[in-house]
Amino acid sequence: MTATTTTEVNAVPSPDLDLEKRTAALTVQETIPAAETDIEAKSAQIPPHRSHDPQYNMKRTDPFMFGSRYLDEGDDVFEFNAWDHVETDDAYKEYSEQQFAMQRASPVSDSDKNKYNGDPAKFWNLFYKNNTANFFKNRKWLQQEFPVLHTVTTEDAGPKVVLEVGAGAGNTAFPILANNKNSKLKLHACDFSKKAVEVMRSHPEYNTELMQADVWDIAGQELPPDVEENTVDVVLMIFIFSALSPSQWEQAVRNIHRVLKPGGQVCFRDYGRGDLTQVRFKKGRYLEENFYIRGDGTRVYFFEKDELTRIWSGVSDETIAVDQKDDTDKTAPDSAAAGEPHLFDIEELGVDRRLLINRAKKLKMYRCWMQGRFRKK
Repeated sequence: MTATTTTEVNAVPSPDLDLEKRTAALTVQETIPAAETDIEAKSAQIPPHRSHDPQYNMKRTDPFMFGSRYLDEGDDVFEFNAWDHVETDDAYKEYSEQQFAMQRASPVSDSDKNKYNGDPAKFWNLFYKNNTANFFKNRKWLQQEFPVLHTVTTEDAGPKVVLEVGAGAGNTAFPILANNKNSKLKLHACDFSKKAVEVMRSHPEYNTELMQADVWDIAGQELPPDVEENTVDVVLMIFIFSALSPSQWEQAVRNIHRVLKPGGQVCFRDYGRGDLTQVRFKKGRYLEENFYIRGDGTRVYFFEKDELTRIWSGVSDETIAVDQKDDTDKTAPDSAAAGEPHLFDIEELGVDRRLLINRAKKLKMYRCWMQGRFRKK
């Protein structure tokens, strides 16, 4: 039998075949840039906030804009993890009202209400004791939302005093110090919880030349340690006002008014009514309208925009009713006499509505926060 030599012959490269391969390769190489150009052109047509390409990530610079990814008709809601300025849909509104009715029908018992309202500091101390490893979150967004925090920390800002109320673990205070270039800044970080103050004082970045952490009850009769009336430039209240009972609001606002210089600012952010965390509360958590007890015993209130306007401006419901009367009614009392004195000007007060998406489970979660900037008159 004669062995075939076909394999050996085919193994010898043919000049024509080699040229053909090189030409084909050259053709492919020449077409790649054209394909890339098409992709880049398509990407350029997509607005930055709608692109999934990290190079087109757009960082917002304007405060109180709350993002720019709007959910338009025809959009796939599950394309992104979050959408801005989204009003709740009818299904969520109906579900919310059902939840609120259930909550009202099953309130906290009178004995538990006295327990939670009688010593709220106890539950905040337990909170910080039990969460020592995971409650610090760097609020890097603060200078973007409240530009005054950048102003007071610049090198040539001069002597400035910042008071943070409800400082917790230092989520706000330490990021401010990290960005501070003002050697004459004094930051007072106060909290209701002794444990929280211990945590701040033990933080490696705690600098007593720039920062002082103390226990302080914003709704008490005393001012914070080493803080005198009319000496503070900026007060920070980030998710603190909601921890107070409605009966404490008036005294708290008066205390803030006392410490601020004329023209001083309050930077405010807190929970808004209809936020998912409110809607999710089960039976036995309802204290009073929009006011609840969490599972850990801490309290939380959910605000409405008009409500915050009345609280911080000092304009009462009675005043608003009077102002809405026909101004020809000579028997109506004037606004100043009918309500509280106007303590603050509401310079900005916005509702930050965001739709968060669990893309894996196809879940929609409506969040709502209130954000404001108030100036002492």
